[in-house]
Amino acid sequence: MTEQISLGMPQLPAPAYPAEVHARLTEDARAIVDRYPDSRSALLPMLHLVQSEEGHVTRTGMAFCAETLGLTTAEVTAVATFYSMYRRKPSGDYQVGVCTNTLCAVMGGDAIFEELKEHLAVGNNETTPDGKITLEHIECNAACDFAPVVMVNWEFFDNQTPESAKKMVDDLRAGRTVEPTRGAPLCTFKETARILAGFPDERPGAVEATGGAGPASLVGLRLAKGEQPHHRIVHPRGETSGQEGE
Repeated sequence: MTEQISLGMPQLPAPAYPAEVHARLTEDARAIVDRYPDSRSALLPMLHLVQSEEGHVTRTGMAFCAETLGLTTAEVTAVATFYSMYRRKPSGDYQVGVCTNTLCAVMGGDAIFEELKEHLAVGNNETTPDGKITLEHIECNAACDFAPVVMVNWEFFDNQTPESAKKMVDDLRAGRTVEPTRGAPLCTFKETARILAGFPDERPGAVEATGGAGPASLVGLRLAKGEQPHHRIVHPRGETSGQEGE
């Protein structure tokens, strides 16, 4: 007997933004496009812009980007699905990313991630029922000298433990103020997306806040500037680090 194959109904076109939202985003999009000599170069910040509207990149947002930049929806989708910073489904106000790459993992990142999954009752890339926290593991947060590191909406929380990480997410869910170890004060994921689209962070003191790199990150820079002598770490073949007879 020939097996019946159901192809299903074709997907309907993405719904349009409401007129007020479309007009507002069009004005913002014009400011983004004007930064570039070729409009298609504006796609990455444009995706952040539409993500700031709904908290993830929807089919409506991708259609808006395609229409604005003269691209096909396939071209926009290819980019939106390539980069992990663009969410393809509703996500929380706070994206909590735990580094589980080698150094953070051995320093406790794996334990932090496992305990947060149990504490929040969610899996990787899942969101708590209250819509506050989306938990995910990240391959590298580029802060190995502060391992293990957790990021919240791309702001650093250094030298974390399972206990400190659980307290941090509890405070976020309760609406209590949570301060990153370094960098700008926290804002919601939608607000972060708008900043990443290239619009100014107008919160008082946010621009002035900074998060310097740690000592291990700066050794190479200091050596390049001649600010400290170079101490050999690995001895040349045939040399020993101690005295003969030791």
